[in-house]
Amino acid sequence: MKLINARLRHSEKLFTLTTENGKFSAITEQQTELPAQAEDYNVAGNLLCAPFVEPHIHLDAALTAGEPNWNKSGTLFEGIERWAERKPMLTETDVHTRVYKTLDLLMSNGIQHVRTHVDTTDPDLTALKAICNIRDAVKDSIDIQVVAFPQEGILSFPNGKALMEQAMEIGADVVGGIPHFEYTRDLGAESMKWVIQLAKRYDRLVDVHCDEIDDPNSRFLEVLASEALFNDMGERVTASHTTAMHSYDNAYCSKLFRLLKKSAINFVSCPTESIHLQGRFDTFPKRRGVTRVKELTAAGMNVALAQDSIFDPWYSLGNGKMLRILDAAMHICQMMGYDDFTKALSFISDNGAKAMQLENYGIKQGNPANFIVVEGEDDYSVLRKQGEVLLSVRQGEVLLQRQPAKILTKAML
Repeated sequence: MKLINARLRHSEKLFTLTTENGKFSAITEQQTELPAQAEDYNVAGNLLCAPFVEPHIHLDAALTAGEPNWNKSGTLFEGIERWAERKPMLTETDVHTRVYKTLDLLMSNGIQHVRTHVDTTDPDLTALKAICNIRDAVKDSIDIQVVAFPQEGILSFPNGKALMEQAMEIGADVVGGIPHFEYTRDLGAESMKWVIQLAKRYDRLVDVHCDEIDDPNSRFLEVLASEALFNDMGERVTASHTTAMHSYDNAYCSKLFRLLKKSAINFVSCPTESIHLQGRFDTFPKRRGVTRVKELTAAGMNVALAQDSIFDPWYSLGNGKMLRILDAAMHICQMMGYDDFTKALSFISDNGAKAMQLENYGIKQGNPANFIVVEGEDDYSVLRKQGEVLLSVRQGEVLLQRQPAKILTKAML
């Protein structure tokens, strides 16, 4: 496959890229725009970049909003209650149907790498078994990492530890946790130490729903980060949500950031979901309830963005468009300076790939020919235009191709 007139991130030049045997065999700078030949794909000055990454979603709950009841309060905790009502309805066929529909949606929007949290507080582990099988079946089209996620706690749920161990044996890729949902602070802290040790024993990554609450006294992030540091696991550990950080005072955050930087852990923020779920107990002033994305990034820490949910008990919208999530984050987190825009796409690509520990990710000679073409010539224009994904290629094979929309306005008639 030969692609001409492509723009790459952080360059104003045009490039020609060639793929052979599923890898990038050549990437060369063009001096001028080239005329397309029949065998060429003309990128036409649009941006060719690494595929989008979805580092935090719940495929097991996707497309279940309102089944059997709606989350009327809009709170995180009612969402957990509604999901507890839906869990007994899980079957292998139910999970397969919904997950494949959701994966089609994600892939149609340029996503080729997904980390999904799957609830282990189902004594039968129905969804976890099904999604591990789906992961293996679709690996040629999309990468899926499965997180064993104890939605109702590890130490506060009957047989919580045993279910997590069973999930590891079934084949979960990542160990999850939810310390702020454990009954007590002591149990929450103990769960973080246990999670790290479980990950070490099975040689797994870690991704914890950490401090997803407005409570400024919810400080399990410091426990997770210190355990990651002491066990030399920082880059293999992700703290998701950390919305309580929006309620921490700056004095505590100054101390906390020192630990976070030393630990080298990753962060994932889900801005649309967090701004919907958090601040529900406030009158006014009302907190945004999104972690300190801007400040963590400025301090040199790795922060990725994710959409978290698609039409489930916690969030009744969602369409698989990572650019929508990015747009929301830039507004919510007040990252609206030009310098912010010029590197914005990293939040939904490189940073997620780093958190997921993906190997050979990116546009580089010798790497797998996994890439997308998006309308726009750079990060700023793609974000501003909310450009469509025109082409998605994996190991040199086309997964998706669409033509850019042509609008004929009255002034053009």
